[in-house]
Amino acid sequence: MRLATLLMYDGSLRKAADEVVALERAGLDSVWVAEAYGFDAPTLMGYLAAKTETVQIGSGILNIYSRTPGALLQTAAGLDNVSQGRAILGLGVSGPQVVEGFHGVPYRKPMARTAEVVDIIRRGLKREALSADGEFHLPLTKDDGAVTGLGKPLKLLTRPERDTIPIWIAALGPKNVEQTAEIADGWIPHLFHPEKAHLVWGDALAAGNAKRQEGLGPLQVMAGGMVAIGEGPDTTSLLDFARPMFALYVGGMGAKGKNFYNDVARAYGYEKEAEEIQELYLSGRKRDAAALVPTEWLEAANLVGPASYVKERIEAFREAGVTDLNIHPVSEDPAATVAQLKEWVS
Repeated sequence: MRLATLLMYDGSLRKAADEVVALERAGLDSVWVAEAYGFDAPTLMGYLAAKTETVQIGSGILNIYSRTPGALLQTAAGLDNVSQGRAILGLGVSGPQVVEGFHGVPYRKPMARTAEVVDIIRRGLKREALSADGEFHLPLTKDDGAVTGLGKPLKLLTRPERDTIPIWIAALGPKNVEQTAEIADGWIPHLFHPEKAHLVWGDALAAGNAKRQEGLGPLQVMAGGMVAIGEGPDTTSLLDFARPMFALYVGGMGAKGKNFYNDVARAYGYEKEAEEIQELYLSGRKRDAAALVPTEWLEAANLVGPASYVKERIEAFREAGVTDLNIHPVSEDPAATVAQLKEWVS
């Protein structure tokens, strides 16, 4: 099992990157940079590449709507070059609020678009001339809306560091997860409950793995949560800091009837809580919504408590198929926490 972390920053990218250097020395295997609708991820990933030496650097995630496949190809190849082969391309569909609200791009056919983007990027890294006739039309003809009709199939101008870069996909819906298990190198679920994950995604993963594309290795899985190692209520009370984030996703990420995270909560068996959390959150009562997040879920999705308990949670994630434990250390010395976990997972 490898150790990963999603880069957390309060607006200071440079300070956050400096902290990654210490975590790398402690044994961190990969760092992932979110984008949402804040700073763009590739800028910080390039900066991290210059500051680090061994840690893999992943986008967590770039959405497949706001950049063309060609732009995603260029980004992946450029990051892999400056990092000397340490790039991971994390992709996802994001959601309608970000895609249509922030980027002004129609949110349509997410699965078809995802599959085509992955295929184009993989072919592009091998410096094949880009062509497509699905959700994307390459080259664009006048029948497809081209102004000049002068487009022609082009291959990547520069030679990439590697002709294959790992592509991971963030997915939650059963059909999306099935497709991810079929075509991706790795899968990024969110709000992962190790003991209940099979209830939500077991059939989808089995179906996707049965059709897994030739040449791909076993599907890698990244999941995890907050890490705090210690005895007593002062440590376990830290779980309350995770409540607002869970409530945000279950209650506020999307509209009623169109919230993927709310669907996951219901599939875990938290139907009543999911409905109430969403009602409260959308009405502005965010604190009340956070209070209703099931403590059982928080305990299962995070690694907070005595060393013996944290070790148990590590094994629970491992047994659920997690290959990359995504950790958020909450301690005075995050590097020491990473070093301790590195010893345990190894």
